[in-house]
Amino acid sequence: MVLAGPIRAGDAPQLCDRVRTALGGAPADAGVRTVVCDVSAVTSTDLATLDALARMQLAARRAGGRIRLRDPSPRLALLLGITGFDGVLAAEGRAGPGSGVQVLGDPEEREPPLAEVQETVESGDPAL
Repeated sequence: MVLAGPIRAGDAPQLCDRVRTALGGAPADAGVRTVVCDVSAVTSTDLATLDALARMQLAARRAGGRIRLRDPSPRLALLLGITGFDGVLAAEGRAGPGSGVQVLGDPEEREPPLAEVQETVESGDPAL
């Protein structure tokens, strides 16, 4: 399946239909039918694109298959990595995330805000 041009929010339903149709004749990859989506010609790298790709993966999984991305642009690969979708929407030929973004610590490991900090207003402060 080849995706080209910008992907807009309204494109998701028809793309999901294309995935379901393609899964009807998709070969089994270790028991799971796979649709390879060539995204090399996708020109948009935004959340609408990410949403459409995620919906396509969900439609594929509901139909008993999956999608794999072929040749994502570096910007799309980075967006997938930053948002954590690189594990869900795996690209062909990639061993791991590879986005260059490293998440340090979990949210529960962050320091709590300091409760003793209070803001005061000085009488000579200009109004904002």
